Amino acid sequence: MSPTDYQPLELSAKPVFDRHLHQGPPCISELTFSNLFMWRHHYQPLWREHGGCLLVIVSPEGGPAFGLPPAGGGDLLAACEALCRDLAEMGAAPVLNRVGERLALALDEGERFGTELDLANSDYVYLAEELADLPGRRFHRKKNHFNKFVKTHEFEYRPLEAELIAQVLDMQEKWCQIRECAADPGLASEDRAIYEALTHYDSLDYSGGVIIIEDKVAAFSLGEPLNPDTAVVHIEKANPEYDGIYAAINKLFVQNAWAHMKYINREQDLGLSGLRKAKESYQPDHMVNKYVVTPNFL
Repeated sequence: MSPTDYQPLELSAKPVFDRHLHQGPPCISELTFSNLFMWRHHYQPLWREHGGCLLVIVSPEGGPAFGLPPAGGGDLLAACEALCRDLAEMGAAPVLNRVGERLALALDEGERFGTELDLANSDYVYLAEELADLPGRRFHRKKNHFNKFVKTHEFEYRPLEAELIAQVLDMQEKWCQIRECAADPGLASEDRAIYEALTHYDSLDYSGGVIIIEDKVAAFSLGEPLNPDTAVVHIEKANPEYDGIYAAINKLFVQNAWAHMKYINREQDLGLSGLRKAKESYQPDHMVNKYVVTPNFL
C-alpha cells in the first residue's frame, strides 16, 4: 500500500522520532513515539522524513488510512501538502486527522486546505497542581472519594519499575477477564497496546505508577512527557472492587510522577458521553482542539 520510501514503525526508529519531536514538541496526545509504538498493531503506522519534517500515515483496523500532523523543524505547511499527495498516491483519501489548532489555523488561512473541528478527539488538559491537590469546592467530591479510599484500605503507592511489570500484566489480564476484552475489538486492541507498552517499558519514555494492596497491583497508570510543560496520561486501570481507587491512582500518579509539570493531558472522550462526563468532572483547564484537514488541490 505504501510508496517505497515509507517504512513500518520499529523500535529502531525512536531516535529519528525523538529528534523531530524535540524540534517541534507536540501538543496532541497521539504524537509521541511511545504512543505510536504501543498502538502499532492497531494503527499500523508508516513513516518517512520530508523537508526536515516527520510524516506519519496510520491505517487503523476497520477504518480508512489518514495522516497525522507532520512534526519537526521544517516547513509544516509544505509537509502537509506532501503527506496529502502521498495518501492520494496510495489510493487513500487525502485526509489529515488530529491536527492541532495552531497548524490547522495556519492551513486554513489560504485556499489550499479546508478544516473542521473534531471535538470527539480533542484532548482534555488539566493543571497538574489541581489534580495532585484536589483543592476547594470544585474538587470536593473527588477529595471525598480519595479520602474514603485512604481510610478504608491499607495500600502502597510505588513508581512502576521492572520488577513490577509481571504483576501489572497479571492485573491487566484479570481486568480484561472482568470486562470481556476478547468480545470487544476496542478493548482487545487496548489490551495488546498495554502489553506492548509494558514489555518494552525500559526502551520507551514511559513513567508509571502502581497502587499495591495485599501484595498485589490493584491499579496502574502510564504516562510520558508530551512537551516541556505537559505530561500525557495514556493508560489508567484499576480494580473496581476497591471503592475510590480510580481517584487515588489519578491523584497519586500526578503527585508523585508529574509534580514538575504545569499541565496533564488526559486525552480525548471519543464522543462517548460517559467518558466526557468523567473527564469534565476533573475540571479541565483547557482543551487542545484538533481538526480534520482536507486539501482543496487534489
